[in-house]
Amino acid sequence: RGGAELGSSSTAPKVSRSAGTGAELERARRFVRFLTAAITPFHAVSQGASMLEMAGFTRLEEELEWKGVLKPGGKYYYTRCDSTLVAFAVGGAYQPGGAFKVIGAHTDSPALKAKPLTKHGSGAAEGLTQLSVSTYGGGLWHTWFDRDLGIGGMVLTRGADGKVAKRLVAVHDPVLRVPSLCIHLQTAEEREKFVPNKESHMAPVLCLAARRQLEGVAADTAADAAANNDVTDSAGAPSAFTASQEPELMRLLAEKLGVATSQIVSFDLTLFDTQPPAIGGTHSEFVLGGRLDNLASSFVALEAMVDCAQAACAPGATDVACIALFDHEEVGSSSQQGAGGPVMKEMLTRVADALGAPPGSDSHAVGLRKSFVLSVDNAHAVHPNYRHKHEGTHRPLIGGGCVIKSNANLRYATDSVTSFIVRELGRRAGTPVQEFVVKNDCPCGSTIGPIISSAIGVRTCDIGMPQLSMHSVREMMGVDDLTHCYALMSEFIKNFGEVDQSILASCAPCT
Repeated sequence: RGGAELGSSSTAPKVSRSAGTGAELERARRFVRFLTAAITPFHAVSQGASMLEMAGFTRLEEELEWKGVLKPGGKYYYTRCDSTLVAFAVGGAYQPGGAFKVIGAHTDSPALKAKPLTKHGSGAAEGLTQLSVSTYGGGLWHTWFDRDLGIGGMVLTRGADGKVAKRLVAVHDPVLRVPSLCIHLQTAEEREKFVPNKESHMAPVLCLAARRQLEGVAADTAADAAANNDVTDSAGAPSAFTASQEPELMRLLAEKLGVATSQIVSFDLTLFDTQPPAIGGTHSEFVLGGRLDNLASSFVALEAMVDCAQAACAPGATDVACIALFDHEEVGSSSQQGAGGPVMKEMLTRVADALGAPPGSDSHAVGLRKSFVLSVDNAHAVHPNYRHKHEGTHRPLIGGGCVIKSNANLRYATDSVTSFIVRELGRRAGTPVQEFVVKNDCPCGSTIGPIISSAIGVRTCDIGMPQLSMHSVREMMGVDDLTHCYALMSEFIKNFGEVDQSILASCAPCT
């Protein structure tokens, strides 16, 4: 975005879903449709931006001044690098020093990503054309074997006028596959423990090399490059970028985008499972699919923001309600669009300044002390086949509501006060809240909560919807938990101030 074209080149297929009734199931069906289209962070942000636009949110550009644009009672959104989305609604009575109520989540998931140069180093290995890929994040990589994979993301194309446009692309056809090794060719040790080498064993097959050669894809690509002046020398040789790409992939992308292969000048491509997400279980109680961690949280945050915007913008509202959906959580968040980057701090500062914060005042610090971040990232439900992996009294169940995640070693940002606030919000909303603490003899993951809390000094609670198969190519969660989380987020947006004001500011001495 930021002046460049960013449009989708294909329509996602229809999703399969079970019959059922009720608001919970309808929300799950909406989520399944969102999830089917949101195959990459770019697509997730595009879907979210469409939801906000339809709800009347005004798009902001980070490259332009916001002073004179933002008004109390207004609702706005913007994107960072097309893969992070921030939306906020300003209370009608907001004054500098007012609180920010932030719901944070992330748009990325573990996946296979195309390398910058996609031509595989082994060439046409044993008659098969493969794609050069990298593993992104900490995936359960064995689940990616023998899946029918598509590819999508953002592609940069150069037009005849020399201008470069950013385009979304989605190939929902099963064009890629990582085949497993048959059991007959495995040693006894290999059969006992499946440990694939991520570099040599996970290169997906794209097509038969003989078919590509018969159809002259490589020759066509070179001729196309020369015809479009994408050359490095007077002989008309393709550019180094084009020459180092897998020609069949370039042809596929060019067809989807309606451009010549030589017009493709860069890309960020991710592989995904082409089997659509579904609602499953004998009573339609489960959502099944990839990227539940953490697009479930992102989707619910978007719906809560859209539905509660009117209350957040009301004439008597004094706070700013905000959602921030970050990219790169799965790889540490240290990027310009990650939670470890400047997005959150810049948002808080720019919004307050645009709404009249006096230069040199301490209104920013005052506002931070009043503010709160609800860091939402899916949680680990008790696995029925591995029950011993959960601590005896902290055992979140699918369908049992949002989970407060705590860790004595600060892998989560939750403390006694912030956890009370979330439990109180749940009580007021009439929605259940569960608790999770990892066992002492198990490692503990982390999320954006500690990163944001330590960077800007804001109170934070880490929560999430319970799920199974986290980081698998296909995951599993409860239909009802989407609505439980929605109710909690809505109560947070509408009534956090009342709960916060009920807590005394100072700790009374022991008597």
